[in-house]
Amino acid sequence: MTDELRAADILKEHRESIDRLDAILVYTLGERFKHTQAVGKLKASHDLPPSDPKREETQIARLEDLANRANLDPEFAKKFLNFIIAEVIQHHKTHQDQT
Repeated sequence: MTDELRAADILKEHRESIDRLDAILVYTLGERFKHTQAVGKLKASHDLPPSDPKREETQIARLEDLANRANLDPEFAKKFLNFIIAEVIQHHKTHQDQT
């Protein structure tokens, strides 16, 4: 097998892994949002605030620790979680506006 063919095979394997991981991420985020939507409805029905800064702070610290252990840039992990939190809070506010 030539070096070019071997490189093409390795590239194909990496891309297939990336595609599988992307699917896992999408389905995992879907499951996560299912739970956060339930939390949003619960908060709205009990007139609770859409955000919980103390929990958010704890979760960000937890994610940074996980990122460090996974050899992932903790700043990237923090930005990613902040983006998700902002989306969740927006969903919670939407549910409160609908009640």
